Amino acid sequence: MQNPCAHPCVPAIEVADLTQRFGARLAVDRLSLSIPPGMFYGIVGPNGAGKTTALTAMCGLRRPTAGSVRVAGHDLRTAREAALAQLGVMMDGLSLPERLTAGEVLRYSAGLRGLDGGWRSRAGDLLEILGLDAVPRTLIVEYSTGMRKKISLALALLHRPQVLVLDEPFEAIDPVSARSIEQVLTQYVDAGGTVVMSSHIMEFVERHCRRVAVVMDGRVLLEGPVEQVAAGSTLNERFVELMGADPVRPLGWLA
Repeated sequence: MQNPCAHPCVPAIEVADLTQRFGARLAVDRLSLSIPPGMFYGIVGPNGAGKTTALTAMCGLRRPTAGSVRVAGHDLRTAREAALAQLGVMMDGLSLPERLTAGEVLRYSAGLRGLDGGWRSRAGDLLEILGLDAVPRTLIVEYSTGMRKKISLALALLHRPQVLVLDEPFEAIDPVSARSIEQVLTQYVDAGGTVVMSSHIMEFVERHCRRVAVVMDGRVLLEGPVEQVAAGSTLNERFVELMGADPVRPLGWLA
């Protein structure tokens, strides 16, 4: 994989003072990140912290209220096509062509992107590895949540982007498929790609990510190498500590 992000001075994604408002509600509050190329990078935080909102702005799916995003050195506002060409995106809520099969969806995407004939081999590999070749005639509309995740990942990888942005990639995924996805993503990073992912699965983040950002209330609470953020504990325990979780009071009606 040729990696235009490979120069250490050019972040895979650089976000400066990203702000997102929905009316009076401030979902992302001047969030800034500089994500180095060629690594797993984790973004963690409680529900409602602004992770998904920030990720949608990072990959061009939402225009932020303020701030800037650069992908592999390309400004998402002034060089949008160049920036988006470097991205593969898997986000909940993205619409899929419901009346097509997985193979037809990949062929449709390849046509839209003007990919050369090599996409067919890549598509076959992805369908096999993700277990979607077992249901070649099943329409997307009939897919389970986990299967929709897997075809979304296949679409994100098909054009061999330099940066993958994944929102909760292992949610609703069975253990066997999760293992296959881990191996694919590891190969991708080993070849020079960058994975930016949000996840509540702290064990995966701790096992694979080199750096992690903890987001709370739309801001970066803590960022750095995973070992540094964990501070001598497990990442899960450190996360609970940072969030200030209180013990649940006894519920008499459960006794």
